[in-house]
Amino acid sequence: MAKEGKSPETLFSKLLSRLPGSAPETTKPDLPKLKMIFFIVDWNRLKIISDVFEKKKVNFHFISKGRGTASSEVLDLLGIGASDKAVVICLEQPALVPILLQAVRENLNFRSPGAGITFTIPLSAINNPILRVFKQPETPAGSDHIDDTTTGNNSNRKRPERRRPKEPSHNLVLSVLNRGCSDDFMNTARKAGATGGTVINARGQAHEGAVKFFGISVQEERELVIILTSRDKRESIMRAVCEAHGLNSKAQGIVFSLPVDGVMSLSSLQ
Repeated sequence: MAKEGKSPETLFSKLLSRLPGSAPETTKPDLPKLKMIFFIVDWNRLKIISDVFEKKKVNFHFISKGRGTASSEVLDLLGIGASDKAVVICLEQPALVPILLQAVRENLNFRSPGAGITFTIPLSAINNPILRVFKQPETPAGSDHIDDTTTGNNSNRKRPERRRPKEPSHNLVLSVLNRGCSDDFMNTARKAGATGGTVINARGQAHEGAVKFFGISVQEERELVIILTSRDKRESIMRAVCEAHGLNSKAQGIVFSLPVDGVMSLSSLQ
């Protein structure tokens, strides 16, 4: 009798790990959580951040060059000015995020608003080999974690209640547009409550089936617009830009949002 082949689910699970907190009960508990950290600063400050990453032995980081879109009137604590910007993305464990952010702030040594901004997004899954690079940190002192292997039989012991996660205070609105449409797009977004954004040049590709379904043509040259906004303004911004710059417009925009669980200015005054 021929041996049965491995199921697609088994093969998939070897390549992709769901992280703690979003995984089914069968997921191994020793896998570390990870967060994606975004830094948006002036391009001439990029080396400072890279040097901090090297000292702190950050495993992965990715760099994109963009341009700020905010007018001078709103060049505030978000640090999204009309200049060349470095968008730096790295992965780190939650316990080490505050340490890394503090080190970046101290080395940038910004003394005024408009220094730049950093925010974090929790990951739900990632390639298994990459996840294995990160070691699980020790349980911090004062943690309510219960280790049944060291405290004996705790079957009658009341386990701590899980805290309900807080609603994110901010959202990241990501939009993919045809090249040359970002200025009009940002004018619409500002009228709807956005204070600024960052534009990154990108390349678009689409399967023929998707093109036929939406009835659009996808240009190779695209623009990725990043807008960080408070949660209460997200809906109005997305509605406004979708109506004016959606799939049926010149921009042929695709707009979506992600929850952001931590936002901090890089100014040392705040």
